[in-house]
Amino acid sequence: MDYVIMVGQLMLSLSILIVLHEMGHFFPARLFGTRVEKFYLFFDPWFSLFKYKKGETEYGIGWLPLGGYVKISGMIDESFDTEQMKQDPQPWEFRSKPAWQRLVIMLGGVTVNFILGFFIYGMVLWYWGEEYLPNENVKYGIFVDSLGQEMGLRDGDHILAVDGKPFDKFNDRQVVREIIINNASSIKVEREGEIRQVEIDPKFVSILASHENKDKPLFSARMPFIAARLVKGSPAEKAGIEEKDKIIALNGKPTPYFSDFYKMARNMKSEPVEVTVVREEKDTSTLAMTTTENGTIGVYPFGPTYFFDTKREEYTLAEALPAGVSMGWSFLRDQAKAFGQMFRGRIKAKDSLGGFGTIGSMFGNEWQWERFWKMTAILSLILAFMNLLPIPALDGGHVMFLLYEVVTGRKPSDKFLEYATMIGFILVLGLVIYANWLDVTRFLGNWF
Repeated sequence: MDYVIMVGQLMLSLSILIVLHEMGHFFPARLFGTRVEKFYLFFDPWFSLFKYKKGETEYGIGWLPLGGYVKISGMIDESFDTEQMKQDPQPWEFRSKPAWQRLVIMLGGVTVNFILGFFIYGMVLWYWGEEYLPNENVKYGIFVDSLGQEMGLRDGDHILAVDGKPFDKFNDRQVVREIIINNASSIKVEREGEIRQVEIDPKFVSILASHENKDKPLFSARMPFIAARLVKGSPAEKAGIEEKDKIIALNGKPTPYFSDFYKMARNMKSEPVEVTVVREEKDTSTLAMTTTENGTIGVYPFGPTYFFDTKREEYTLAEALPAGVSMGWSFLRDQAKAFGQMFRGRIKAKDSLGGFGTIGSMFGNEWQWERFWKMTAILSLILAFMNLLPIPALDGGHVMFLLYEVVTGRKPSDKFLEYATMIGFILVLGLVIYANWLDVTRFLGNWF
């Protein structure tokens, strides 16, 4: 069922983006009197799932969900309709239109995706606002994972700034972003009452950007261990631990925080232990049990929102729209910087690639509309950004040749455009296959 929800969200999001992208080509083409022969969601090699014709345009849904297209008369595109190009140019064909009109038609798709991404971000902020955990509220400091420890962070640290930028909103992803995208070289922390600078080795740019580490936490908020939920039939439930019990010791050793208990227990696999708990802040008891083979007792702790107050910024519509543009522009700027890191060899390209499986997993296995629309905004901006790359067969490739024509006054030959488009199509198809193959190998690697 989880996979069905992921696939459903991915397909709905892509369908919205593809249809609106293709409309960005369709309407300018019609405005300039250019004939559009087909308008398709997904590709339809050999057959389509649905189609109908209205006027001179066939509308349909293909069976291959790798994108969509509009087939514009007199244009060399992925349809490779060379027979049409052998005929004399007609007034309604793309090739007969002035270069500036052809440029508008080709830029229409990415323009829609840029505007759509900014708009969705704005609407999300207007409807849901922005909830975050103020760093100042994380009064117990951080619980550091293995990657964070390797970088030099320690349990109990209070993070104050990253490369001089104040760390106001508690989120380890912000630290990861600053290191990978902006080459942050230091983290300012308060440790045991002293202010210290933790220097970051440049090697962590590639380490944190690697696929195996991209979702691993650097740190989380350190919190007391209070039982939120018990696993049915677990050692804790059998021993008599109840929800809201506070766990304060393991085998007589104090564990004031969940991280303390976790680090001790994970080395006690299938061992008899004694767990000290406090119930209703007054009754203390010690319960005997045997840990599982994974070194757990079957208790889920309460998260940060139980202990710390979060804040939610509310936006009026007038505030949300420019804030959405700012948020979208920041995302695009990060994408451009990430490309720069790849060219410098600090990030491996394959670590940033992912197919439909990777994208689908980002939606999550629960249908949450706020997350769905945020992901749709991100995909819209990525689609615009990638389509602008000067690769033949993509919009950016067509734009590149049109700009050459505008500047030089010379139009590339149809045969040259045909070969260039074919090469570009093969490159793009190969990249899609490779990205999805990476998903398969990662899945198999995790499975086995």
